[in-house]
Amino acid sequence: MAPTSETLTAERILEATEEVLRRHGPAKATVVDVARALGVSHGSVYRHFRTKAALREAVTKRWLDRTCEELSGIVIADRDPETRLRDWTAALFAAKRRKAGEDPELFATYMVLVGENGEAVGEHIADMTAQLTRIVEAGVESGTFAATTDPGTTARALFHATGRFHDPCYAREWEEPGVEGDFAAVLDLLVKGLRP
Repeated sequence: MAPTSETLTAERILEATEEVLRRHGPAKATVVDVARALGVSHGSVYRHFRTKAALREAVTKRWLDRTCEELSGIVIADRDPETRLRDWTAALFAAKRRKAGEDPELFATYMVLVGENGEAVGEHIADMTAQLTRIVEAGVESGTFAATTDPGTTARALFHATGRFHDPCYAREWEEPGVEGDFAAVLDLLVKGLRP
């Protein structure tokens, strides 16, 4: 295969892998397909990702990291902690709904890949709860939230309590009538429970 004019980078490989997965699905997509899409040999792809599993894990991690990056600005925003908590949770719900609704083929593919990559999912959940922990800590420091013995435990509880609105296993419910009202009711209940 003739090399492309652009330098082959891990990021380019991940972009091409995402497109190949969108077209072929996780069962049929191969490293050879990715290489063909890039106009390089499959050996060139393997120089960046030693195995097909490593490539699939990297593309899964990249997909999950996008959500964390999108939410990170809310964590440090110059707003009161309650508003940040509400905004962060709403943004998480919106991001997951968008991924499921705008690109259902790729979302279904990632559901398969996420099932294969427990380590990437564990890191993603740890990143998300770390962001929530920072918001809870800020709320405790400002007196907006009641003091807790462990803000990390509170953050994990918040994450799990809102799971219906961000866990992909509930994706079919996200377009049902009334889901926004359900989300608002759960979030109101949680915020009230955090107040001193």
